[in-house]
Amino acid sequence: MPRVVVVTGASAGVGRATVRAFAREGARIGLLARGRDGLEAARREVEVAGGEALVVPTDVAHADQVEAAAEQVEARLGPIDVWVNNAMASVFSPVKEMNSSEFRRVTEVTYLGVVHGTLSALRRMLPRKSGTIVQVGSALAKRSIPLQSAYCAAKRAIEGFTESLRCELLHDDSNVHVTLVHLPAMNTPQFRWSKSRLPHYPQPVPPIYQPEVAAAAIVWASKHGRKKELYVGFPTLEAVMVNKVAAPLLDRYLAKTAYSSQQMDGFDPHDRPTDLWAPVPGDHGAHGVFDDRARRTSVQAWASMNKRWFGLGAIGAGILALALLARR
Repeated sequence: MPRVVVVTGASAGVGRATVRAFAREGARIGLLARGRDGLEAARREVEVAGGEALVVPTDVAHADQVEAAAEQVEARLGPIDVWVNNAMASVFSPVKEMNSSEFRRVTEVTYLGVVHGTLSALRRMLPRKSGTIVQVGSALAKRSIPLQSAYCAAKRAIEGFTESLRCELLHDDSNVHVTLVHLPAMNTPQFRWSKSRLPHYPQPVPPIYQPEVAAAAIVWASKHGRKKELYVGFPTLEAVMVNKVAAPLLDRYLAKTAYSSQQMDGFDPHDRPTDLWAPVPGDHGAHGVFDDRARRTSVQAWASMNKRWFGLGAIGAGILALALLARR
């Protein structure tokens, strides 16, 4: 039977690419986001790919809306097998220029949206003793950077919440699994609609990856829920390792470089629509404006998802090297 999957933030960016990836497997997908234009476009893509989709306009910041969406998905598509918490919001701004309502909103969407989605998923998965919850994390959960304090804090909160939940599921010997997929900088539309106070247009910190790289990792994680975390892209792994051994030096490095690396050419007039409080109308697809700079593959992610074959290949290469050495 095709799996029933819920994806939050399904209308654009990583969520949209993830929907397409699940659709290619013939999944039945509940599409949750605020923007109906993007959701309807995603539904059409799912149907063309041979899947089935249900559009449920939802603001994940509101637990009652998420719970109602879960009820609709199960009534229409069947028991939920996989729940992907992906919805997010961000503000590019120095902390000293932020206000409390902006911190609250980013937290409610990016962190509490994950909590609400997880609770709705658990209410259905625990009694059935099956299911997988995939939390879409970020390298910024492991190492915060300047100008995105609210987003970094929310992503780190997701990690703390998920670690507690994982321990509880293990204590209960539950067959419901939860995994974190930490992403690098992605080429998504968010950099054209996120609220910003920066003088120039915001951009992801290079190197940048296409959202399909993230989508492949999320789909893989949905089938390997026992894996605690999955790092996507060498920059993500690098952030983890460097922060562990040289955090003070990294503080100084980011203080010098992260302002310029998060801005691109062209002054931002700050009169464009933003998605913090309401969705930006239109279908924005999965990709942002960085196609010419974005990487379509990640060797590190492939190796993480194919450790068995990677290990066998390394053993084979070693045996061949030894044979050649012996011949000489």
